[in-house]
Amino acid sequence: MTLASHQDIVTSWPHRRTAVARIWKGRTPAARADEYATILQKSCDLIASKQGNLGVQMFRNDEGDVAHFMVISYWPAMEAMRSWSGGDDVRRVHHLPEDMDFLLELPEFVEVYELQHNAWVTRAT
Repeated sequence: MTLASHQDIVTSWPHRRTAVARIWKGRTPAARADEYATILQKSCDLIASKQGNLGVQMFRNDEGDVAHFMVISYWPAMEAMRSWSGGDDVRRVHHLPEDMDFLLELPEFVEVYELQHNAWVTRAT
């Protein structure tokens, strides 16, 4: 399998390909963040394996006794996201079974954005 360049994977302009980002955010106690990160990584791997998925990223930011997580998955269109999420409302969160044990609050919705510009910089080292 040949890997595409970053520009080919996620872009909407100037090639006029659509790309949609689904952004989930959650917070855990910092003391349990490593454990939750392992669970969340498995979820990211599952998302990445879904048909139509263009990629997924997981971010973490520790602030005192709270760890903030953000997962961004990329899709070619809302319809591809809808077929994965299994419903009409792609913004509704589908919680992991462990979320009630780890998250400080259970968010109801994710944010969804259409990608307008993408400029990954690749430099030879």
